[in-house]
Parts: sequence; C-alpha cells; structure tokens
Amino acid sequence: MAEFTTILKGLEVMMRLGIHPQEAVPQRVILSVWMTVDYPDPPRADRIAEVLDYDFVRDGIVALADGAGFDLQETLVEAVAALCLSDPRVRRVRVRSMKPDIYPDAGVGCEIVRTR
Repeated sequence: MAEFTTILKGLEVMMRLGIHPQEAVPQRVILSVWMTVDYPDPPRADRIAEVLDYDFVRDGIVALADGAGFDLQETLVEAVAALCLSDPRVRRVRVRSMKPDIYPDAGVGCEIVRTR
C-alpha cells in the first residue's frame, strides 16, 4: 500500500458565504484541501490514470462556489470534504476555508478533518 498526500492550496473563488447583509453578494473565499490518498502500489508508469486527478476537486469546489452559496463556513467545508471522499481512494481529508476580507485586521476561517 502506498500513501500520498495530495494538496490543493489557496484556491480563491468568489462566492456567497455568510449570514450578514453585506455577505449577500459574492466575496473572496480561499480554500485549501489536503487529502490522504491510498494506492495499492506506488505509481510506476508516470501516468495520471494511476493517481487521483486533483482537477475533480478544483472543478467541484468551483461548482460549489457558482451555486446558491452557503450561510456557514462549516457547511461549505463539509461539502468540500464530501466531494473529496467521493473518491474511494481518499482515506482522510482536511479542508480549510478563509474569508480574508471580513475584518480589516484579520481573516476568519473554518477547518475540518474527516476520515473514512
């Protein structure tokens, strides 16, 4: 068994996220994902078909951002974690969201870890 960590870090999307009136319009959200991926054997042929193609994670997050939006960051990170765990090779996922523009002096975020 081979274990790898696949990382998508700092994906910036514009989306509706929040409960406050000023958050009714899309705002900048930065997402990072760390996935522990199990393979029966280490990749040997240097082909994408042997490993998790992280395009599906990026594309899935972009689709979530283009949707109706979320009230809570907790709900957003749960949705991203579920997306990642839809690939049976993903054993563990850590998802972080950040809203960097809420306060002039700090960003606010949420992070979860889900394990199969």
